[in-house]
Amino acid sequence: MRGPKPPEIKLTSILEKILKKITRCYTNPYWLVLRAKIILCAASGDNDTEIAQRLDTTPDTASKWRGRWLNAEPRLLVAEAAGLDEKEFTALVAATLSDAPRLGTPDTFTPEQLVQVTAIACEDPRQSEREITRWTHRELADEVIKRKIVDTISPRHVGRILDEADLKPHLSLYWLNNERDKDPQAFDAAVKRVCNLYAAAFSLRQQGIHLISMDEKTSIQALERKYPTLPMLPGLVARHEFEYIRHGTLALMTNLEVATGHIITPSLGPTRTEEDLVAHVRQTIAADPRAGWVLIVDQLNTHQSEGLVRLVAETCQIEDDLGVKGESGILKSMETRKAFLEDESHRIRFVYTPTHTSWLNQVEIWFSILVRKLLKRASFSSVDDLRQRILRFIDYFNRTMAKPFKWTYAGRPLTA
Repeated sequence: MRGPKPPEIKLTSILEKILKKITRCYTNPYWLVLRAKIILCAASGDNDTEIAQRLDTTPDTASKWRGRWLNAEPRLLVAEAAGLDEKEFTALVAATLSDAPRLGTPDTFTPEQLVQVTAIACEDPRQSEREITRWTHRELADEVIKRKIVDTISPRHVGRILDEADLKPHLSLYWLNNERDKDPQAFDAAVKRVCNLYAAAFSLRQQGIHLISMDEKTSIQALERKYPTLPMLPGLVARHEFEYIRHGTLALMTNLEVATGHIITPSLGPTRTEEDLVAHVRQTIAADPRAGWVLIVDQLNTHQSEGLVRLVAETCQIEDDLGVKGESGILKSMETRKAFLEDESHRIRFVYTPTHTSWLNQVEIWFSILVRKLLKRASFSSVDDLRQRILRFIDYFNRTMAKPFKWTYAGRPLTA
């Protein structure tokens, strides 16, 4: 017995086309496809029982969406007559077949309580007599209850509150304070000086002056994986052996030519002593002995050493009495040596970045490229293998990747 005949559904050609398009789209959710099929079956004359059997659902579900469609039909026909474009009309049909908005459960906690939870999450746990360095959801939930902010709360609910506030106690980043507060004007002037040199790099090169960003990367480890790396396969990433064999370390001293982005005259050795640095700078200058050289460096003590002062005086043929280290003259202190080395009248001079501003030295960007492209995943059979691989990478970099970095930072505006 078929039972009473259900209300009839009539589809326009456009509505039928859109419903069929919804059923054929494999990215649509199952519930949307099912409801579109119910309407199409109803329009073909099937009753609710037949629809349920054909689509493996219940008669109540078929009846429910037949009724929802009939209620929305006048609105859909008006939209069609108004000439709504296909994309907007499809969205309207999908909205008709979607669940009605639900009121949901009322808020469990007041805004004041939520603010207090997030405030505690930003505190040092030791203020709450908890000898830990970061909050977990469980300990935070326990502390909130202990302070009688709420009667009860689950760690999962604490996690949701932190997510909504965009707080991540499990994450942290390293950062380093600079010394701008000691003398803002001097700090800003030093930053501005470096940035102005970067902007003038190409012009300086045309004048025969090399602008060099120089620094050292120490303790580069020659690590050999104990077993070969397993290559990447479909569905599997490459797998690196956890255990390794140590073969020693190298220190890399190198120069980035700012105008071209090339790495020039690198030095690799077991140490980075004052003597090593002087030899490296001598080697650098020898690449173009008659040119001017401006070397941007940080304020490491070896960058303000007696050896560098004597090298600059020798190369620039400065015959002034240099004095005695620790006693008199140019060599007396680090401050007097620095003043000599950064003298703008010298053909070879140094420009110093402020303390704790390694980000201002462009060669640091290249060091990160070296780590990502070579050191992070490589396996080295010896220190000599490490040396050769670094030198080959530098050659490869200069041939295929080198270009001037696009430096946009210009420092803070200087005030009078």
